[in-house]
Amino acid sequence: MKPIRLAIVRQKYRPDGGAERFIARALEALDQQSLDLNVITREWQGQRQPNWHLHICNPTKWGRISRERGFADAARALWQRENFDIVQSHERIAGCDIYRAGDGVHQRWLELRGRLMPGWRHKLLLANRYHRYVMAAEKAMYEAPELKAVICNAEMVKQEIIQRFGVASDKIHVIYNAINTAQFVPAEMATRTAIRQQIALPLDASVLIYVGSGFERKGLAAAIRAVASTDRYLLVVGKDKAEKQYRALATTLGCADRIRFVGMQSDTLPWYQAADGLLLPTLYDPFPNVILEAMACGLPVITSTTCGGAEFIQQGHNGYVCDALDINALRDAVMALPACATDSSMALAAREQVMASTPQRLSQQLVSLYQQILD
Repeated sequence: MKPIRLAIVRQKYRPDGGAERFIARALEALDQQSLDLNVITREWQGQRQPNWHLHICNPTKWGRISRERGFADAARALWQRENFDIVQSHERIAGCDIYRAGDGVHQRWLELRGRLMPGWRHKLLLANRYHRYVMAAEKAMYEAPELKAVICNAEMVKQEIIQRFGVASDKIHVIYNAINTAQFVPAEMATRTAIRQQIALPLDASVLIYVGSGFERKGLAAAIRAVASTDRYLLVVGKDKAEKQYRALATTLGCADRIRFVGMQSDTLPWYQAADGLLLPTLYDPFPNVILEAMACGLPVITSTTCGGAEFIQQGHNGYVCDALDINALRDAVMALPACATDSSMALAAREQVMASTPQRLSQQLVSLYQQILD
């Protein structure tokens, strides 16, 4: 049987990115299937298997719009020339067979971002040439006759696409991200103690962890404010060019000694294992992988109503869901978490929730969708 020639399109591969981790886990699982795997990208920084075919499209660019449009045109020309059986794009490019809406709906993000700024600034944001280009590209992609299916990683995003673009419900498939629960595991007490000693955390402290780059969208300001009036510690794993601003906020609120900025980490496992819960009051996020990783490590999760990951949270059972900007509710949730995650009922419930989200299940769902499209 001739293998299916599958092309996956992602403009830039960053090892710490959520979409990239989805791709890596999907390709790892799909590699066992009868698929000829191709990746179309501008830049691939991570490891790849020898039998993956890498296609670099890196046209000259003069700005953000030029970068987006140039890559879209080059990628489309390449896949038309190669005549792949299926093109699955993780970028908003009209003409693909499958679009994975890992970034959600761009206009929805802009609307929610407006909650953090005065009205006049929000109007300027919506009028910005780059954002108008992205919204137009998104609309054109959903209207393109070539589009056969949309993959969402949350029901929240599926409903947004239906409401905004009128895409038929049966064309949209909710396929949750995968997590390796053999890799992300709860820490034994001895391991947890050793990790805390290494990073100078009090052994008896109750510690929340925040993981994500892009501090504004991921809600770091709200996380710091929620922790400020408690005795909890907060580990901040990630990077942002405005980090000084968030350090200053912690100083102003008098909690700088309990907020630890540790930068981006290639291996997040020890940091999860040092913590007691995940605090991610993201302003808008389809379904961040960090929620799956934290839950697999036995961490209850506090996240927001505008995060697709909330679909995995049962209030008070394995975490809490609050409005992203409701500091009082976030603070109450922080204090409601077990002081120590190890062997608590919430920790056990958190891990149990994600045990079925395996790479093998993801692979089966994707291959089933590909067969449906080919048939």
